[in-house]
Amino acid sequence: MTSYEESYLNTRPQSLCHMCGKCCRVVTTPTPYNKLKRMAFQGDEGAKDFLSIFVPYESIEAAREVDAGVVDNILNLLKADNPDLKEDEMTFYCCKYLQDDNKCSNYENRPALCRHFPSTPWAIVPPGCGFEGWLFGKREEDKERVRHAKEELLELELLKSKYDEPKILNKISSVEAKLHRTIDFYKKYGSENW
Repeated sequence: MTSYEESYLNTRPQSLCHMCGKCCRVVTTPTPYNKLKRMAFQGDEGAKDFLSIFVPYESIEAAREVDAGVVDNILNLLKADNPDLKEDEMTFYCCKYLQDDNKCSNYENRPALCRHFPSTPWAIVPPGCGFEGWLFGKREEDKERVRHAKEELLELELLKSKYDEPKILNKISSVEAKLHRTIDFYKKYGSENW
């Protein structure tokens, strides 16, 4: 059985990429730069991959000089989810392999995080990105999955009131736990509001 991530990555239509280079020119991560460096030092492969290709800008203003639209789009989307976000605690980066023609000088050896971008339907892509519409559709599928799980929880609650046998109630509890895991998986994207 393939995982959700593998299934997503296998269906992602790479042909949608416009090769604009914006996702390589100005990028950020929710993990602060100093923490990323610690994680890389401790052996975290994702952090090592990221820091092996992305170079931090000296400031958000320096990133804005490269592409203010992308920086402001990212900040606006992040602030919508986290109104207390402090810009001065964020770091923006650029890929050291991006060439003037928006092609990668390390394309054949690029790490998985590049090969798999956007790696989740919840990735923030630059305005006008070829993936925008496709990602929107995938996010709606995720939301529908969560809404369906919530409906099933309500039905199970009714079902529990009809039985008092421990064996049946244990089975119901097991299914409830699985449904809660589905909902919890999407909490960081706002599943409590869907």
